[in-house]
Formats: sequence, structure tokens, C-alpha cells
Amino acid sequence: MYVRLTFLNFLPGKAKEAKRIYNAELVPVVKQQKGNLDCRLLEPVDEAHDYISMTTWESKEQADAYQASGVYSQLVNRVKEFYAKDPVLKVYSTENVLEPA
Repeated sequence: MYVRLTFLNFLPGKAKEAKRIYNAELVPVVKQQKGNLDCRLLEPVDEAHDYISMTTWESKEQADAYQASGVYSQLVNRVKEFYAKDPVLKVYSTENVLEPA
């Protein structure tokens, strides 16, 4: 499984609108991408920290295909007017963990 984390820092007073657009417009598009398992926005408890857009993917190939398709760039640009600084993307791999029966 692959996890893509995009660290976002919004301008003062713009986070509420950015979150609305993220949940209403961006999440449905990401969830339609082949191999996507989840898409969510992590909100910082400490206002000094970044928001994190987290997407999880079945495989590296599917995460890479999403990136290569240009959809990621389009979605990031959808809320760029709200950014205090450029977003930072970090990608991680993880093993699937089975829940105890």
C-alpha cells in the first residue's frame, strides 16, 4: 500500500473555504481514481502546523499513474489561491496490517 501526503499551509482566514472545496470537490475525484483506497484531510490540532491531504493506494503503480495523469496537479491547483506557501508532497509505502479476528 502507498500513502501520499501533501502538506498544506493556508492563508489566515482561508482554511474553512479550502476545506469545503477539498471535501466537496476534490475528495470525490480522488476516490474515483483506480486503486484509491482513501482520501482525507487531516486538520492540525496546533494552528502552527500544516494540514495534510492523505491518500492511500493499493499499489505504487496506481499511485504513480494518478500522479502521471495530471489529476493530482489539477486538484492541488484548485485551491492554490488559499496557500500561504507551496504544498509539499511526500510518498510512503506501508505493509497492509490485518485486523485481529
